[in-house]
Amino acid sequence: MCRDGSIRKIKFIENIHIFRCPICKTQMHIYDSKDIVCPKRHCFNIARKGYVNFLLKGISTDYDRALFDSRKIIYKTGFFDPMLELINDLIVERLGTNLNGANILDAGCGEGSHLGHVIGSLNARTGNILQGVGVDISKEGILSASKGYFGIIWCVADLANLPFMDRQFDVILNILSPANYGEFDRVLKDDGILTKVVPGSSYLGELRDIFYDGTEKEVYSNDEVIEHYSNNFNILDIQEIEYSKEIDQEELMHLINMTPLSWSVIDNKIERAIKADIKNISANFTIIVGQKRDRS
Repeated sequence: MCRDGSIRKIKFIENIHIFRCPICKTQMHIYDSKDIVCPKRHCFNIARKGYVNFLLKGISTDYDRALFDSRKIIYKTGFFDPMLELINDLIVERLGTNLNGANILDAGCGEGSHLGHVIGSLNARTGNILQGVGVDISKEGILSASKGYFGIIWCVADLANLPFMDRQFDVILNILSPANYGEFDRVLKDDGILTKVVPGSSYLGELRDIFYDGTEKEVYSNDEVIEHYSNNFNILDIQEIEYSKEIDQEELMHLINMTPLSWSVIDNKIERAIKADIKNISANFTIIVGQKRDRS
């Protein structure tokens, strides 16, 4: 076992108390420093790359390695940085700077860059040690995340069946990803916050104008997403952030490759977007912060 693999396994050992069996819903423990096991002997191996696959069956997904490689490249350009720093501001505003030992779950974490940024920035800003946990249904995304961020716990899992005990997380992040509010309510602490990020109306507008010209998808509204959130959690704050990012031709191709906006688009429109000489791309995000409803 390589030293990096041992370090990653230690994170599971140190935090085994947060895990619950996705089959029988019981508390889990570590067996022989390499497996996560429940009392009914349902067993999940800690992979050499430092993640655990909690899926009960194989799942097909459109999120492949090429998409995550492109998203990692776009992250490194700083495209998401202002949005991620606003998330950090909102977390500190709601929970303060005494965050030592706080658990942050990124539900739908992809290749891990968003969670890695948030944890690193909050650790530096507050002087605290926070534990990040990333979950995604894509094994390719989690494999990429586990290679890039050693101090974070990574799990392949379904958001509809999170492998965690109740009330384990101080913060749940749900960034440009589907939500499961029932599971979020279960695993979030009573005084924790759910921070959801959804695209704003002008997000990647330069691409949307080309991809969906003359169709009902040309204009986007996130009103229904916000309403659905408000039907499940109490909204404490809504912040919108909008900015423009300079982009070159190679970065544009990676942006097209990483966004679901391009999935149902015919090839000639993708080619048209590549040839459109786009020099700047619009970033527009709505960040919703909320807490669990009072069930008493």
